[in-house]
Amino acid sequence: MELYVSSKRGVDIQEDLIGIFFEDINYGADGGLYAEMIENRSFEFMDSRGKKNDYYQIYDGLYGWKGYPNAISPELTIQEDNPQNNINTHYLHVELQQGEGIANKAYDGLYLEEGKKYHVSFWARCDRATRLQVVAIDCASAGDEANQSSNQIQVLGRIAIDGEEWKQYKLEVTPLITVEKALFGILAEDTCSFDIDTVSMMPEDAVCGLFRKDLAEKLEELSPAFIRFPGGCVIEGNTLANRYQWKHSIGPIEQRKANWNRWAVHNNNEENNYTSEFRYYNQTLGMGYYEYFVLCEYLKAKPLPVVNVGLACQYQSDELVGRDNPEYQQYIQDALDLIEFANGDVSTTWGKVRADMGHPAPFGLEFIGIGNEQWQTEKVDFFERYEDFEKAIHEKYPNMKLIGSAGPTVHTPTYEAAWKFYHERKNKDNFTYAVDEHYYMEPEWFLANTHFYDNYPRDVKVFSGEYAAHDREVQKAELRNNWKCALSEAAFLTGVERNADVVYLASYAPLFARIGYVQWSPDLIWFDDKSCYGTPNFYVQMLYRKYTGTCTVESRLEDGEENKIYHCVSKNEQTGKLYIKLVNASDTEQEIKLHLDEKFSRMKVITMRAELLATNSIDKPMNVAPVKEELQFSETFTVQSQSFVIIELE
Repeated sequence: MELYVSSKRGVDIQEDLIGIFFEDINYGADGGLYAEMIENRSFEFMDSRGKKNDYYQIYDGLYGWKGYPNAISPELTIQEDNPQNNINTHYLHVELQQGEGIANKAYDGLYLEEGKKYHVSFWARCDRATRLQVVAIDCASAGDEANQSSNQIQVLGRIAIDGEEWKQYKLEVTPLITVEKALFGILAEDTCSFDIDTVSMMPEDAVCGLFRKDLAEKLEELSPAFIRFPGGCVIEGNTLANRYQWKHSIGPIEQRKANWNRWAVHNNNEENNYTSEFRYYNQTLGMGYYEYFVLCEYLKAKPLPVVNVGLACQYQSDELVGRDNPEYQQYIQDALDLIEFANGDVSTTWGKVRADMGHPAPFGLEFIGIGNEQWQTEKVDFFERYEDFEKAIHEKYPNMKLIGSAGPTVHTPTYEAAWKFYHERKNKDNFTYAVDEHYYMEPEWFLANTHFYDNYPRDVKVFSGEYAAHDREVQKAELRNNWKCALSEAAFLTGVERNADVVYLASYAPLFARIGYVQWSPDLIWFDDKSCYGTPNFYVQMLYRKYTGTCTVESRLEDGEENKIYHCVSKNEQTGKLYIKLVNASDTEQEIKLHLDEKFSRMKVITMRAELLATNSIDKPMNVAPVKEELQFSETFTVQSQSFVIIELE
């Protein structure tokens, strides 16, 4: 097979092409990237139930908490009199005998490493001074009053509390031995009563004091050009009251209004009595908009926040705020205020809020998404709403890059209507930077659509905002991130790269999944309480981000796609390096002969190859991963079956 690579320049490749999409799904924020180890730390959790247009919540402030040594004694009560703050008004009142206390289940239980430091804090008040122990409790004996011994409870630290006014207490603890699946506990050293709120435990090595270290390091490996956040459907909410409101997610953590997560009711149906195993999935908003911007800054990724346009999730609700309703203007104002929060001088209202949170310098926001996955219907006037937001934002911020929506599907009447809308307004200055398309399809679709963007008009650009190959024949969630899917995505991305003059941004979705807490799969990064791994799909994304040039190079592979061989070629015009990407989706190896217009002396080959159903796992995190070789330049090489190969020439 002959591959001809000319010296003729193709199209520019946007430096922002490959990014990531973060949504608080699969416990990706609380219980995931956000390093907080306590579950329901402020006693505000809701039990969410119901179905479309009929969702309801049952307050359960004790979720995740219980008395120690057993559920009968001591008695725990939730109170609201004179709360620590007037936003999250519930707190826990306890009356304890010596040795009694409270325990938190901490998701799958605490994983604490010997010698590692952790920061514990809580707010409390009491009638008289008392001493408390912060402990880790062996889950096997938790609640078993008759089976307690010193080696089942590890005292992490001691602290004295006093005073009738709310006060925050902090201590640093260091486990003497590693513990797994443990309860977090606070025990009394004498008879006492006190009120407690906002109990927190964070590892000292949390990146920026916020993000779980191993998960943040996985994101660093991806080196994303941008981060689209915080969703996704959580932007819209299953009700408008449930939507993500960025102003609720800033300021002191104890004063961030807790919210039930719309994924708590995912897959509710009559058979499960409209209640999910994830009905206690809540958002503490400890990882809020300020933290998202900090994460972007840490990763050197451009922030791409998405705002609500007065519509609840169109899949889950008919609720909307009419454009003639005065309340609708607040949605537009929230978008304007968000831009000011990100970019405003400290003399502005929201710029000062950002500065007071610890970041006087602007975050440099360039993009903003107008709606998540909206589409036009007889009842939903999304196009008019987009125009309202566009006009208001560009009157004040004329250079802001706006992301539109083509809806949740491709090649459907709503999709065609969306593109008609944007193309008809292509001559309006800066009307749309790119239009967000979503597609979750079978691997076969991705292989069949490597030319998907070849014939797109070039006058309006594309953001491939959510995509992933779904092997619907595989039932177990973790096994859906197999090599078959990743290989098909690698093939599809050859077409994205070749068409970089129309596809400006692209991001796989979703990003994270906590094992055992999954509403949606496949996902890019999987984790449990103590470790994580990147999927084969993760490594495909990483390679596209790392080994893509600044422009395409014209090339031709004879009889390539007839033999399920897909390719693209790009060049870094600063370094002179050439990148040849080849995907062999067939079950036979192929010999490729290179015909190059330029001369090269050094050759690096990066190869991914596996059986189609092969996956990575906690135990085998690199089962399917890139292998690099430094080789002498050769004009002929073999591409193995079911492989993704990158050849770097210089």
